[in-house]
Amino acid sequence: MAIYHLHVKVIGRKAGSSAVASAAYRSASRMRDERIDRVQDFSAKRGVVHSKVLLPDNAPEAWSDRERLWNDVEAFE
Repeated sequence: MAIYHLHVKVIGRKAGSSAVASAAYRSASRMRDERIDRVQDFSAKRGVVHSKVLLPDNAPEAWSDRERLWNDVEAFE
């Protein structure tokens, strides 16, 4: 039987991390980090079966694009 597990972690710039890079890694995708003008490419990562962005009804439609969402988060920070 599968058991659900949730781990929450703050992603800090001080340690050299970014929300865009973390999202690209977790979704096994390729995203451009606009803040540092670098492409984060984890599209060859194996093991991600499904990844989806879920938004509340009042969220901007543009945020359904994972790259836009996380670049906006970085810009707000």
